[in-house]
Amino acid sequence: MNSWKCFGNFKIFLTKFKRLKNRVTKLKEIHKNLHLTLSTAAILVVGATYGLYPNTFLPLFFDFDVGTTDLNHVFRAIMGSYFALGIYWGYGAYFQKHWRGATYSVVFFMGGLAVGRLLSILVDGIPSTAFTVGTVLEIIFVVWGCYNLKTFKDR
Repeated sequence: MNSWKCFGNFKIFLTKFKRLKNRVTKLKEIHKNLHLTLSTAAILVVGATYGLYPNTFLPLFFDFDVGTTDLNHVFRAIMGSYFALGIYWGYGAYFQKHWRGATYSVVFFMGGLAVGRLLSILVDGIPSTAFTVGTVLEIIFVVWGCYNLKTFKDR
């Protein structure tokens, strides 16, 4: 009779272990997708800032005015490309088949921005706080994306 009680306790242990394993798996998936989700949010906000009302928003953040129609077109085109990337990154977070490609595009896009900004810091000096924060965030997204690509390579 005692051996059956031990077996029952072992079954309870296995059930709890499986639940814990499922929770850990869900946390790993959240961590895996958080990079793309935050990248999506960031690029959509920046794109909206650049393109929705460039005459209004850009002078608030940066030291220049958007005074011509052509310059408005440029910033709205930037908004469109940022929105396209953001949609793809969100798609990659939701549809795991596209996760790796979306993560690579975050790494290359943010990496290109960060390298350009670092070059500008070397040539032109330290920029405003908004650009400095942007540079730091871009570097974080690149490192985090590379980490995720290495960590989740077999999934």
